[in-house]
Amino acid sequence: MALGRQVDLRFLAEPMHVNFGGKVHGGIVMKWIDQAAYACAAGWSRSYCVTVSVGAIKFGHPILVGQVVELSAKVIHTGKTSMQILVTVKAGDPKSGALGYTNHCIITFVATDGQGNLIEVPKWEPKTKKDKILEQYALEMKAFSLEIEKKYDIFE
Repeated sequence: MALGRQVDLRFLAEPMHVNFGGKVHGGIVMKWIDQAAYACAAGWSRSYCVTVSVGAIKFGHPILVGQVVELSAKVIHTGKTSMQILVTVKAGDPKSGALGYTNHCIITFVATDGQGNLIEVPKWEPKTKKDKILEQYALEMKAFSLEIEKKYDIFE
C-alpha cells in the first residue's frame, strides 16, 4: 500500500464540545488538530510519531454544535526524521454540505522506533505549484520560530 500524504476526518460537533459561550471549545479543536496530524504523520512514516511543535493557531470562525467538522491533514515538508503537517479545519451545516474555513496550523512530528529513537521518514517532494508554496510556508515558519526563540533565549 502506498504511503498516504493526506488524512481527512469528518464528524459532528457535539454538545459536550462547547464552552460557556456556546461555541466549540478551542482546546477541543486543538485536540482534533493534533489527532488528525498524528494520523497523517504515522501513516506517512509508518511509525509511532511524537509532536515536536505546533505552529500558531489563529481561530478565524467559531464552530457550532451540530455542524459538520472537517479536518484535512497533509504532509507539506519532510526532513530526515521530521514531518511538517498542515491541518486545515472547516465546518458547516450538514444539510447544505457547504463548509467554511475556521482555522489552520502546522504541526511538526518526528518518527520514532519502539525504543523512542528517532528514525528516518520517507522523503516528500512537492510537485504542484501549490505544494511548493506550502513547503516554502512550512520552511519559513520553522525558520521564524527558531529565530525568535534564539533571539529571546528565555526558556530553559
